[in-house]
Amino acid sequence: MSSRPKKAFPLRIEPALWSALERCAAADFRSVNAEIEVLLREALARRGLKVAPPEERRRGRPPKEEKE
Repeated sequence: MSSRPKKAFPLRIEPALWSALERCAAADFRSVNAEIEVLLREALARRGLKVAPPEERRRGRPPKEEKE
């Protein structure tokens, strides 16, 4: 299963805001990047813009291949 690549870009952010994002992300057991994505999706939804949900990614070990 190949997922679409994510767009990468540098983000300049104030240290106080970064600290708040780190605390918020840790409380939700997310990375700061994932927390920013969630917050952006919520903000867009409040403005009436719908964004397709992210692809579900498989978690855990890949299944063992059966031998013939």
